[in-house]
Formats: sequence, C-alpha cells, structure tokens
Amino acid sequence: MANVFDKILSDSATRGIVPSRTVDARNWFRSEAQKVGARSASPSRLIGQLETQSVEGISMGSMYLFGYDPKLKSSLPYYDRFPLIFPFAGAPGGFYGLNVHYLPLVMRARLMDALYSLTSNKKYDSSTVLKLSYDVLSRASKFRYFKPCVKHYLNKHVRTDFILIDPKQWDIALFLPLQRFAKADAAKVYSDSQKIING
Repeated sequence: MANVFDKILSDSATRGIVPSRTVDARNWFRSEAQKVGARSASPSRLIGQLETQSVEGISMGSMYLFGYDPKLKSSLPYYDRFPLIFPFAGAPGGFYGLNVHYLPLVMRARLMDALYSLTSNKKYDSSTVLKLSYDVLSRASKFRYFKPCVKHYLNKHVRTDFILIDPKQWDIALFLPLQRFAKADAAKVYSDSQKIING
C-alpha cells in the first residue's frame, strides 16, 4: 500500500502539478493532505506510513518530525510530543526550531508561503533548505506568524530518530494532523498563539 506522501504525489503527477512551485500547487497539496488526514485513524497511524529517511542529526533549514519529551514538562502549560520543525540555530544542549504545529492551518499556510521566499534554490529536492535566522524572521512582517513557533529543543530529550521530510513533501506534512499536544487541546494552543502574534 502506498504511503500518504506517495499517493498524493502520484495523484499530482497525473494532473501535472509540481509540488511547491506555485501557490495553486501548494494549495492543492494542502487540500489533499487535509482529506487524507481526515480519513486516517490517528496521528500515530500517519507517522507509521511515512516512508521518509530517518536520521540521527539535523541540518539547519530542513524539515523534521520527531518524538520529544520536554525536560520541564511539569512546568509547561502544554507541549507538542511530535514536533514538525525547521531547525534554524544551535542552542545550549540542543537547537532552536520553528514548530509549525503551534499554528492553526490558515496561519500555517501563510507562514509557509512566506518561508518559501527563503529557499536556497527552486529545485525542491534534497539540496533545498530554508535560509532561516531569528533576525531574518523578526525583520519582515510577512513572517509575523513565526513567534509562537520558536522552541528550544534539548538533544537529550529527543525520543525518536529525526524523520527528514523531503522538500517536495513539505506542504503535505504541514497539513497532516501529526501534532500531539499534551496538557491542553489544540484550540487552547492556537488561541494563545494568536495572542502572541497580535502582541
């Protein structure tokens, strides 16, 4: 049985749609990912269908999914056990990353559309990364949705291999219901994120 990504990519090929190249293409991929996600039993089932490359380390500007158990989870109001991130800087004991799960889907799409302007090239293959930095993100209003997504991850609290998401699959992963928030529901997380964005 084809995995989630393969099926959507195969359907796109028959329609002549190239991932990430245009806003229309991105919208199509996002719509298809939402349909697949709605039909799937659980995030764990979707994660089990990912036939992507598992890696031990990370590269800045690539997209990764992984299991995480925060060091200070008892004092956090909530956290995501399966972050979907773009790491962008090293940090004490780990790294900083943008976890797009902290945004509702519409804001996720707006942030991702802005982030595509930071790609290293337009090939959307293994050579494509986002040229991210906190300074770049904080300077332009088009990136304003990034603030609630910035998280510090500790290497010792990563609980799985990192699943590297190919750039042609970014828009599919973006819209699959892979987030697993602990201690709060998504509505609460998204409400708080909106407050952070609005200042």
